[in-house]
Amino acid sequence: MAKLVSKTYGEALFELAVEEGKEDKFLEEITALKKILDENPDFGKLMNHPKILKEEKLTVLNNVFKGRVSDELKGFLHLIVSKDRYGEIDGILDYFVSEVKKLKGIGIAYVTTAIALSEAKQKEIEARLLATTTYKKMEMHFSVDEDLIGGMIIRIGDRIVDSSIRTSLFEMRKQLLKINV
Repeated sequence: MAKLVSKTYGEALFELAVEEGKEDKFLEEITALKKILDENPDFGKLMNHPKILKEEKLTVLNNVFKGRVSDELKGFLHLIVSKDRYGEIDGILDYFVSEVKKLKGIGIAYVTTAIALSEAKQKEIEARLLATTTYKKMEMHFSVDEDLIGGMIIRIGDRIVDSSIRTSLFEMRKQLLKINV
């Protein structure tokens, strides 16, 4: 249900941005808003508190964001609070960001390796991903997981390429367990 809510509201915000021709402006505002909300978890607790009236929440929302975000985004936040959907704000904003990046041809790749990669190797992986996908740009996120033993795992959207030694050993173990002696 939460994914449906996030998609529905995120899609509405995305369509508004496209209709108004303000994808870049909204993306910039929403990126800043996400950072502010992450740094201030008490604001989320206030907006989700069941004993605080909606009118009071909307007044707080007006006072906090008046003149700091566009009227469209402020109106959208009003809608989310008035419909009791503030608990889904992260999913909604994440959906919007992913849709704008998709529109602009920006892929988001998560690369996990057993050891830290040099900058040159990171650039090489990025170039290879750009050459083998339809994306114009890649937003790269690198992390290290020593449990992989070797190889790497690449995730772009819902696609995963796992060439880690850990997975190879796991698959080999499954095959060996199937053999009856």
